[in-house]
Amino acid sequence: MTENYTALYDQHKKAGASFTDFGGWQMPLKYTSELAEHHAVRNAAGLFDLSHMGEVWVTGPDAGAFLDYALAGKLSAIAVGKAKYSLICDADGGIIDDLISYRRPSPEAGSEKYLVVPNAGNAPTVAAALAERAANFDVSVEDASAETSLIAVQGPNAETILLQLVPAGQHSLVTELKYYAAVEVGIAFNGTVQTLLLARTGYTGEDGFEIYVPNEDAAGLWEALLDAGAAHGLIPAGLACRDSLRLEAGMPLYGNELSRRVNAYAAGLGPVVSLAKESDFVGKEALAALKAAGVGSTMGQKLVGLKGLGRRAARGHYPVLKDGTLVGEVTSGQPSPTLGYPVAMAYVDVEHSEIGTVLDVDLRGKAEPFEVVALPFYKRTK
Repeated sequence: MTENYTALYDQHKKAGASFTDFGGWQMPLKYTSELAEHHAVRNAAGLFDLSHMGEVWVTGPDAGAFLDYALAGKLSAIAVGKAKYSLICDADGGIIDDLISYRRPSPEAGSEKYLVVPNAGNAPTVAAALAERAANFDVSVEDASAETSLIAVQGPNAETILLQLVPAGQHSLVTELKYYAAVEVGIAFNGTVQTLLLARTGYTGEDGFEIYVPNEDAAGLWEALLDAGAAHGLIPAGLACRDSLRLEAGMPLYGNELSRRVNAYAAGLGPVVSLAKESDFVGKEALAALKAAGVGSTMGQKLVGLKGLGRRAARGHYPVLKDGTLVGEVTSGQPSPTLGYPVAMAYVDVEHSEIGTVLDVDLRGKAEPFEVVALPFYKRTK
């Protein structure tokens, strides 16, 4: 596999990052301590390079109708400036990827414009699937992933930090921006103010922003954010703490909780599927049949949260047992730095998925008790 490097690779090296392969990309795993980075995001702020994510622009008169067909949600119903979490599925209902789509203002009358953001390793696959599904629609599908960087500021101090770089006359664009919305805003760096797309989304369970920036400007923006955040506890943060943060927040990771072998109902993502929308969509027939059969509610397996009742943590692929019998498998698990006990997500047989059920996880030959609990494990209070 070809190794890919983001436009910020040199910044990460200078900061002493250790690297790991993620979806074919060399990404910073951590800079100093993954625990320190985790706690910084929970208590102050962390700066993430997410440039391995994809950016696919869908434009044209049929853009909304096309995405209604290509994805499981009703994207045409999104107001301009808002965003929606959705799934792109196979014909059999399996999940190709989970993604966020932003509806943007279109400069042309009678046309619509969306930015679709798939996950790192899936970006080429999603772009190709969208291009193939667009055959009967008046749309243009443009994969801008190769020239676009994505930088995230996450944590309770994220807004304060960002406002250091936004002209005073535009502060309200930031402070009034709602969750799952985006706006064009001026950001000062490299000696000028550049208008960039700013989204109030994230994958940590905290408030925060994601900024889309051309590759050639990414390093300047990264350094400006670090300088602006120095007095507010901002530090660079890697994928290790991103994983512990998203797990505490009960957010699924493609390749762990989600895959082509998994459907939306088993994954607890039934509300994301719009069977009621007027248009047909890829996977609709299969998903309707799965819902009617009770998959994820009365039969099959279901994704659940598990709270460790001991000190040892479960890890991905560890067996889940009930009275010694295999009833499921862990998808993600580790000690929770915020909560102080082990947490995990797992697919378990529906009959053992009720909150309060005590199950065992086989930790390399030793059964360790875990209790089924509601997700998310952690939820910010403001």
